[in-house]
Amino acid sequence: MTQDPVLWNDWHPVAWSHQVPPGALVPVQLLDEELVVWRRTDGALQAWDDRCPHRGARLSLGRVAGDTLTCPYHGWRFDGDGRCVLRPAQPGGPLPKDPVVDTFHVRERHGLVWVCLGTPAHDVVPFEEFGDPRLRDVFAGPYAVDACGPRVVENFIDMAHFGFVHDGILGDAHTTEIPPYDVEPFVDATGRAGVRAIGMTVTQPRANPQATAPADVRYGYRISRPLQAILTKQVAGAGVAEAVTLFIQPVAETRCLVWMVFSALRSPETDDEVRAFQDMVFAQDKPILESQRPKRLPLQVRAELAQRADLLSAHYRRYLREIGLSAGVSP
Repeated sequence: MTQDPVLWNDWHPVAWSHQVPPGALVPVQLLDEELVVWRRTDGALQAWDDRCPHRGARLSLGRVAGDTLTCPYHGWRFDGDGRCVLRPAQPGGPLPKDPVVDTFHVRERHGLVWVCLGTPAHDVVPFEEFGDPRLRDVFAGPYAVDACGPRVVENFIDMAHFGFVHDGILGDAHTTEIPPYDVEPFVDATGRAGVRAIGMTVTQPRANPQATAPADVRYGYRISRPLQAILTKQVAGAGVAEAVTLFIQPVAETRCLVWMVFSALRSPETDDEVRAFQDMVFAQDKPILESQRPKRLPLQVRAELAQRADLLSAHYRRYLREIGLSAGVSP
């Protein structure tokens, strides 16, 4: 995959924070790069190239000892900066002065581990609803999809498919009209420009796991990163809007993992029941996403036919053109 500077210098989710306790080694793939994520005993996270510089063995097969990682092949040991501090076959010999393992930027936000392979152009996407005491945070996924990230985002922000793909849940096959809505520019809390949709209202047979009857739901979307989007939805009569994220890990140009965080309404349903609801919805989306052609999202105006309900998608495609995204899209 050709290195795309937009994605290379962005933050991407690669694991749930709870999956990386002290001493754990978690292999991940990001933008065709093989990485290992691990946590030192002091709690500090590391994201490294999953390759020992000696003979190329996977470091993720090794072990963590204190604040160091030991290669499984010849026991070379590396400190948190990627410097070799021990070569057992010649313990008294000189060691390289500079780091010899490629290391990457890593952060924890919204219950996830985020990695940037290049130089971060900005902070991790803000998700203000996370941790709101009026809501509870539930994690779903990751879902593996044989599709490019932009196709997955466009599906997430598209309401016109609800009555066909999610009939009886998010939509009704007998009531498919999408009322007019507005799209406007906005700037997120980190200063990044993007687009958001407002004034979107739909009637849903089952808007969330606790729903027992159809309800009018006010939708809103905000996008300020190429592979991330946040949905807010407020059921009529509810005192607060819940929020759903779509955070995409581009494994390769046309393969991705989808991580979702719900800041959901508090209800008697368990987290597992809330998660099962989203599992069901995404399972309906997946075969459609994997069937779309071309695999890369076309950005050229009129490359695909459009309708008024696609207004947000049109703005999203223009946003991708403006930021210069090249991976997962075609001009």
